[in-house]
Amino acid sequence: MSAHEERRQFARIHFDAQAQLSTVDTRLDVQLLDISLQGALVRLPAGLRVEPGEPCLLALRLGDVTIKMAAELAHVKADHAGLQCRSIDLESISHLRRLVEVNLGKRELLERELRALVA
Repeated sequence: MSAHEERRQFARIHFDAQAQLSTVDTRLDVQLLDISLQGALVRLPAGLRVEPGEPCLLALRLGDVTIKMAAELAHVKADHAGLQCRSIDLESISHLRRLVEVNLGKRELLERELRALVA
């Protein structure tokens, strides 16, 4: 386990889905690889150059629900980008909470993560 993984407070759930990532300069389709209450990991289109620290908006459409997360590109390595959540609206966090709860399978784990998010 890397030092980065040891510092991670929030469980990431693997979630293979199409999402949209908007930066100051562009809007593009990305592949969501995993997501948590505090961020996400996406696969970028080939050849796309983005820089860590760049603000962005991630939009994940699930049926008639869209989860929107204002984020910052925390790290970029090859075709993967890690996003650090900076803000999320109440409706989106409610849907994301349910998504995490269903995928974690244990309500206690979700409650622990929510306490860490608020702290």
